[in-house]
Amino acid sequence: MFGFTSDHSASGTASTIINKPVDDVFNFIGVDFFKNYPRWSPEVIECELLSDPPLRLNSLARQVRIDQGQRSESTFKVTCYDPLTKLTFEGVSNPYRCFYDFKPGRTPEQTEVTFTFELLRLELFMLPFEKLIRIAVREGAIRTVRNLKTLIES
Repeated sequence: MFGFTSDHSASGTASTIINKPVDDVFNFIGVDFFKNYPRWSPEVIECELLSDPPLRLNSLARQVRIDQGQRSESTFKVTCYDPLTKLTFEGVSNPYRCFYDFKPGRTPEQTEVTFTFELLRLELFMLPFEKLIRIAVREGAIRTVRNLKTLIES
């Protein structure tokens, strides 16, 4: 009858070239995810695998974040685990998706990484802030690839 959600969404995408081979980049992000995720996303204060290791298709995980002073907790699922090509997470408890796409660069020592974050549904109380949310999501995608590049190349 009277829902408290909308059909509005927000997404952000950013790409970078990382001066490391695809297997190194994928291993940093996909294989060593729980070790490295809080490093490239410092808002993450807890992250744990809820399924049996290793991270793979259909694995469940839980994260706790503090974004701009607000604590949030979510459970997410791996919906695509294609080594050296793609890694996708989808929120189980919250409506979001994250995509990491990996492509060889111009040389074997380069990898193009594209990160996309989609907030699939904005709650009605968020709608007055929709423009700011869209900006924050885009800036978050840019910050993610910048942090990944810095960490992986160092």
